[in-house]
Amino acid sequence: MFFTRVVVHKAAKIAVMALDITTTELLVRSAFADRERLANADVRIAVEQVIAGLDAGELRVAEFEGKTWIVHDWIQQAILLYFALREPTAIEVGPLSFWDKIPIKKSWRNSGVRVVPPGMARYGSFLAPGVILMPAFVNIGARVGEGSMIDTWATVGSCAQIGAGVHISGGVGIGGVLEPPSARPVIIEDGAFIGSRCIIVEGVLVEREAVLGAGVVLTASTPIIDVTGDKPQQMRGKVPRRSVVIPGMQPKQFQAGTFSTPCALIVGRRSESTDRKTSPNAALREHGLGN
Repeated sequence: MFFTRVVVHKAAKIAVMALDITTTELLVRSAFADRERLANADVRIAVEQVIAGLDAGELRVAEFEGKTWIVHDWIQQAILLYFALREPTAIEVGPLSFWDKIPIKKSWRNSGVRVVPPGMARYGSFLAPGVILMPAFVNIGARVGEGSMIDTWATVGSCAQIGAGVHISGGVGIGGVLEPPSARPVIIEDGAFIGSRCIIVEGVLVEREAVLGAGVVLTASTPIIDVTGDKPQQMRGKVPRRSVVIPGMQPKQFQAGTFSTPCALIVGRRSESTDRKTSPNAALREHGLGN
Protein backbone atom coordinates (compact mmCIF):
# COMPACT_ATOMS: atom_id res chain seq x y z
CA MET A 1 0.00 0.00 0.00
CA PHE A 2 1.12 3.60 -0.66
CA PHE A 3 1.37 4.61 2.98
CA THR A 4 4.47 3.12 4.55
CA ARG A 5 5.82 5.84 6.85
CA VAL A 6 4.85 6.73 10.36
CA VAL A 7 4.27 10.48 10.57
CA VAL A 8 4.49 12.44 13.80
CA HIS A 9 2.69 15.77 14.30
CA LYS A 10 5.62 18.11 14.97
CA ALA A 11 3.40 20.64 16.76
CA ALA A 12 1.63 18.13 18.97
CA LYS A 13 1.63 18.88 22.69
CA ILE A 14 1.26 15.22 23.62
CA ALA A 15 3.79 12.42 23.66
CA VAL A 16 3.40 10.68 20.31
CA MET A 17 3.96 6.94 20.22
CA ALA A 18 4.96 5.04 17.09
CA LEU A 19 1.85 3.70 15.35
CA ASP A 20 2.15 1.86 12.06
CA ILE A 21 -0.19 2.90 9.27
CA THR A 22 -2.45 -0.15 9.59
CA THR A 23 -2.97 0.51 13.28
CA THR A 24 -3.60 4.18 12.57
CA GLU A 25 -6.26 3.35 10.00
CA LEU A 26 -7.99 0.91 12.35
CA LEU A 27 -8.02 3.47 15.17
CA VAL A 28 -9.46 6.15 12.89
CA ARG A 29 -12.17 3.88 11.53
CA SER A 30 -13.17 2.69 15.00
CA ALA A 31 -13.43 6.26 16.32
CA PHE A 32 -15.42 7.41 13.31
CA ALA A 33 -17.93 4.64 13.99
CA ASP A 34 -18.01 5.42 17.73
CA ARG A 35 -17.11 9.01 18.66
CA GLU A 36 -16.74 8.09 22.33
CA ARG A 37 -13.43 6.48 21.35
CA LEU A 38 -12.03 9.97 20.84
CA ALA A 39 -11.39 9.98 24.58
CA ASN A 40 -8.71 7.33 23.97
CA ALA A 41 -5.20 8.80 23.75
CA ASP A 42 -4.15 6.36 21.01
CA VAL A 43 -7.02 7.56 18.84
CA ARG A 44 -6.11 11.21 19.31
CA ILE A 45 -2.50 10.41 18.44
CA ALA A 46 -3.60 8.54 15.32
CA VAL A 47 -5.72 11.47 14.14
CA GLU A 48 -2.87 13.90 14.77
CA GLN A 49 -0.49 11.67 12.80
CA VAL A 50 -2.80 11.57 9.80
CA ILE A 51 -3.19 15.35 9.64
CA ALA A 52 0.55 15.81 10.07
CA GLY A 53 1.09 13.31 7.25
CA LEU A 54 -1.22 15.29 4.97
CA ASP A 55 0.51 18.53 5.89
CA ALA A 56 3.94 17.08 5.08
CA GLY A 57 2.80 15.49 1.83
CA GLU A 58 3.43 11.97 3.14
CA LEU A 59 -0.25 11.04 2.95
CA ARG A 60 -2.93 12.04 0.49
CA VAL A 61 -6.69 11.65 0.33
CA ALA A 62 -6.70 10.28 -3.21
CA GLU A 63 -4.05 8.85 -5.52
CA PHE A 64 -3.81 7.33 -8.96
CA GLU A 65 -3.36 3.57 -8.83
CA GLY A 66 -3.18 1.50 -11.99
CA LYS A 67 -5.79 3.05 -14.25
CA THR A 68 -8.02 4.87 -11.78
CA TRP A 69 -8.13 7.24 -8.82
CA ILE A 70 -8.51 5.64 -5.40
CA VAL A 71 -10.04 7.56 -2.48
CA HIS A 72 -8.74 6.74 1.01
CA ASP A 73 -11.93 7.31 2.94
CA TRP A 74 -10.32 6.72 6.32
CA ILE A 75 -8.16 9.81 5.78
CA GLN A 76 -11.30 11.85 5.13
CA GLN A 77 -12.66 10.37 8.36
CA ALA A 78 -9.51 11.46 10.20
CA ILE A 79 -10.01 15.05 9.01
CA LEU A 80 -13.57 15.06 10.34
CA LEU A 81 -12.35 13.65 13.65
CA TYR A 82 -9.67 16.36 13.78
CA PHE A 83 -12.40 18.99 13.63
CA ALA A 84 -14.21 17.21 16.45
CA LEU A 85 -11.07 17.16 18.62
CA ARG A 86 -10.24 20.83 18.27
CA GLU A 87 -11.70 23.92 19.91
CA PRO A 88 -11.81 27.35 18.25
CA THR A 89 -8.87 29.54 19.16
CA ALA A 90 -7.56 32.96 18.25
CA ILE A 91 -5.13 33.09 15.33
CA GLU A 92 -3.12 36.29 15.01
CA VAL A 93 -1.58 37.22 11.66
CA GLY A 94 0.04 40.62 11.97
CA PRO A 95 -2.80 43.09 12.57
CA LEU A 96 -5.40 40.50 11.54
CA SER A 97 -7.20 38.22 13.97
CA PHE A 98 -9.14 35.04 13.21
CA TRP A 99 -11.18 32.57 15.26
CA ASP A 100 -10.95 29.03 13.94
CA LYS A 101 -10.34 25.39 14.82
CA ILE A 102 -7.63 24.69 12.25
CA PRO A 103 -4.29 26.52 12.32
CA ILE A 104 -2.74 27.96 9.17
CA LYS A 105 0.44 26.68 7.57
CA LYS A 106 3.50 28.65 8.63
CA SER A 107 6.63 26.73 7.67
CA TRP A 108 7.11 28.27 4.22
CA ARG A 109 10.75 29.36 4.45
CA ASN A 110 12.36 26.13 3.20
CA SER A 111 9.34 24.70 1.40
CA GLY A 112 10.10 26.04 -2.07
CA VAL A 113 6.60 27.56 -2.16
CA ARG A 114 5.99 31.27 -2.82
CA VAL A 115 3.06 32.76 -0.91
CA VAL A 116 1.85 36.24 -1.86
CA PRO A 117 -0.01 38.16 0.89
CA PRO A 118 -2.71 37.44 1.91
CA GLY A 119 -2.56 33.95 0.41
CA MET A 120 -3.42 31.29 2.96
CA ALA A 121 -3.34 27.51 3.27
CA ARG A 122 -4.72 25.57 6.21
CA TYR A 123 -2.65 23.13 8.21
CA GLY A 124 -3.24 19.65 6.79
CA SER A 125 -2.93 20.80 3.18
CA PHE A 126 0.20 20.24 1.11
CA LEU A 127 1.80 22.52 -1.47
CA ALA A 128 4.75 21.03 -3.33
CA PRO A 129 7.96 22.93 -4.19
CA GLY A 130 7.52 25.45 -6.97
CA VAL A 131 3.90 26.22 -6.20
CA ILE A 132 2.89 29.89 -6.29
CA LEU A 133 0.00 30.78 -4.01
CA MET A 134 -1.38 34.21 -4.84
CA PRO A 135 -3.96 35.86 -2.53
CA ALA A 136 -5.98 32.65 -2.58
CA PHE A 137 -7.05 29.87 -0.20
CA VAL A 138 -6.18 26.17 0.07
CA ASN A 139 -8.23 24.07 2.50
CA ILE A 140 -7.31 21.12 4.73
CA GLY A 141 -6.69 17.82 2.96
CA ALA A 142 -6.00 19.48 -0.39
CA ARG A 143 -2.82 18.77 -2.33
CA VAL A 144 -1.18 21.00 -4.96
CA GLY A 145 1.56 19.55 -7.17
CA GLU A 146 4.95 20.94 -8.15
CA GLY A 147 5.08 24.14 -10.15
CA SER A 148 1.35 24.85 -10.07
CA MET A 149 -0.13 28.35 -9.86
CA ILE A 150 -3.11 29.16 -7.63
CA ASP A 151 -4.02 32.61 -8.87
CA THR A 152 -5.74 35.51 -7.13
CA TRP A 153 -9.00 34.82 -5.27
CA ALA A 154 -9.06 31.19 -6.33
CA THR A 155 -10.13 28.61 -3.75
CA VAL A 156 -8.96 25.01 -3.55
CA GLY A 157 -11.50 23.11 -1.46
CA SER A 158 -10.94 20.42 1.16
CA CYS A 159 -9.28 17.26 -0.18
CA ALA A 160 -9.06 18.56 -3.77
CA GLN A 161 -6.14 17.08 -5.70
CA ILE A 162 -4.32 19.50 -8.00
CA GLY A 163 -1.55 18.02 -10.14
CA ALA A 164 1.84 19.36 -11.19
CA GLY A 165 2.16 22.26 -13.62
CA VAL A 166 -1.50 23.23 -13.29
CA HIS A 167 -2.67 26.83 -13.71
CA ILE A 168 -5.71 27.72 -11.60
CA SER A 169 -6.67 31.18 -12.86
CA GLY A 170 -8.15 34.07 -10.91
CA GLY A 171 -11.46 33.55 -9.15
CA VAL A 172 -11.67 29.80 -9.84
CA GLY A 173 -13.73 27.80 -7.34
CA ILE A 174 -12.52 24.24 -6.77
CA GLY A 175 -15.07 22.50 -4.55
CA GLY A 176 -14.20 20.50 -1.46
CA VAL A 177 -15.53 17.25 -0.05
CA LEU A 178 -15.36 15.63 3.36
CA GLU A 179 -18.75 14.01 3.67
CA PRO A 180 -19.71 11.40 2.90
CA PRO A 181 -16.28 9.81 3.34
CA SER A 182 -15.36 7.86 0.19
CA ALA A 183 -16.83 10.60 -2.02
CA ARG A 184 -14.25 11.49 -4.65
CA PRO A 185 -12.78 14.97 -4.36
CA VAL A 186 -12.29 17.24 -7.34
CA ILE A 187 -9.17 16.11 -9.20
CA ILE A 188 -7.24 18.29 -11.65
CA GLU A 189 -4.49 16.27 -13.29
CA ASP A 190 -1.03 17.44 -14.39
CA GLY A 191 -0.68 20.25 -16.89
CA ALA A 192 -4.31 21.36 -16.92
CA PHE A 193 -5.28 24.99 -17.45
CA ILE A 194 -8.39 26.24 -15.62
CA GLY A 195 -9.61 29.58 -16.97
CA SER A 196 -10.79 32.52 -14.93
CA ARG A 197 -13.98 32.15 -12.88
CA CYS A 198 -14.44 28.45 -13.63
CA ILE A 199 -16.31 26.39 -11.03
CA ILE A 200 -15.49 22.70 -10.58
CA VAL A 201 -17.30 20.77 -7.85
CA GLU A 202 -18.81 17.41 -6.83
CA GLY A 203 -15.83 15.20 -7.60
CA VAL A 204 -15.38 16.16 -11.25
CA LEU A 205 -12.17 14.81 -12.81
CA VAL A 206 -10.25 17.05 -15.23
CA GLU A 207 -7.70 14.85 -16.95
CA ARG A 208 -4.14 15.69 -17.97
CA GLU A 209 -3.47 18.87 -19.95
CA ALA A 210 -7.13 19.75 -20.49
CA VAL A 211 -7.95 23.43 -21.06
CA LEU A 212 -11.08 25.00 -19.60
CA GLY A 213 -12.02 28.41 -21.01
CA ALA A 214 -13.20 31.17 -18.72
CA GLY A 215 -16.50 30.62 -16.95
CA VAL A 216 -16.90 26.86 -17.41
CA VAL A 217 -19.08 25.35 -14.66
CA LEU A 218 -18.74 21.63 -14.01
CA THR A 219 -20.80 19.64 -11.52
CA ALA A 220 -21.34 15.89 -11.36
CA SER A 221 -24.52 16.33 -13.43
CA THR A 222 -23.32 18.93 -15.94
CA PRO A 223 -23.51 17.55 -19.49
CA ILE A 224 -20.06 17.63 -21.10
CA ILE A 225 -20.66 17.41 -24.84
CA ASP A 226 -17.96 16.64 -27.40
CA VAL A 227 -18.96 18.55 -30.54
CA THR A 228 -15.80 17.86 -32.53
CA GLY A 229 -17.26 14.95 -34.52
CA ASP A 230 -20.23 14.42 -36.82
CA LYS A 231 -22.50 13.69 -33.86
CA PRO A 232 -22.36 15.07 -30.31
CA GLN A 233 -21.01 12.71 -27.66
CA GLN A 234 -22.19 13.37 -24.11
CA MET A 235 -20.50 12.49 -20.82
CA ARG A 236 -20.62 13.66 -17.21
CA GLY A 237 -18.15 14.05 -14.38
CA LYS A 238 -14.97 13.85 -16.45
CA VAL A 239 -13.14 16.07 -18.91
CA PRO A 240 -10.96 13.87 -21.19
CA ARG A 241 -7.24 14.57 -21.41
CA ARG A 242 -6.10 17.45 -23.65
CA SER A 243 -9.67 18.58 -24.30
CA VAL A 244 -10.42 22.26 -24.94
CA VAL A 245 -13.67 23.14 -23.19
CA ILE A 246 -15.92 26.23 -23.27
CA PRO A 247 -19.24 27.10 -21.61
CA GLY A 248 -22.36 26.17 -23.55
CA MET A 249 -26.14 26.05 -23.34
CA GLN A 250 -28.65 23.48 -24.51
CA PRO A 251 -32.47 23.47 -24.64
CA LYS A 252 -34.42 21.47 -22.08
CA GLN A 253 -38.14 20.93 -21.93
CA PHE A 254 -39.92 21.74 -18.66
CA GLN A 255 -43.61 21.82 -17.85
CA ALA A 256 -43.61 25.57 -18.28
CA GLY A 257 -41.82 25.44 -21.61
CA THR A 258 -38.39 25.05 -23.19
CA PHE A 259 -35.47 26.79 -21.52
CA SER A 260 -31.71 26.86 -21.97
CA THR A 261 -29.65 25.02 -19.36
CA PRO A 262 -25.85 25.10 -18.88
CA CYS A 263 -23.51 22.53 -20.36
CA ALA A 264 -19.82 22.37 -21.30
CA LEU A 265 -18.66 21.94 -24.88
CA ILE A 266 -15.51 20.12 -25.96
CA VAL A 267 -14.53 22.08 -29.06
CA GLY A 268 -11.08 20.67 -29.76
CA ARG A 269 -7.89 19.06 -28.49
CA ARG A 270 -4.51 20.46 -27.57
CA SER A 271 -1.85 19.62 -30.12
CA GLU A 272 0.66 17.02 -28.94
CA SER A 273 3.44 19.12 -30.49
CA THR A 274 2.56 22.35 -28.66
CA ASP A 275 4.72 23.28 -25.69
CA ARG A 276 2.83 22.87 -22.41
CA LYS A 277 3.64 26.38 -21.19
CA THR A 278 2.17 28.12 -24.21
CA SER A 279 -0.46 25.65 -25.39
CA PRO A 280 -3.37 26.77 -23.15
CA ASN A 281 -3.51 30.27 -24.65
CA ALA A 282 -2.75 28.94 -28.11
CA ALA A 283 -5.47 26.32 -27.84
CA LEU A 284 -8.04 28.89 -26.75
CA ARG A 285 -7.09 31.31 -29.53
CA GLU A 286 -7.22 28.51 -32.08
CA HIS A 287 -10.90 28.07 -31.35
CA GLY A 288 -11.72 31.76 -31.28
CA LEU A 289 -11.47 32.14 -27.50
CA GLY A 290 -9.60 34.57 -25.31
CA ASN A 291 -7.66 33.68 -22.18
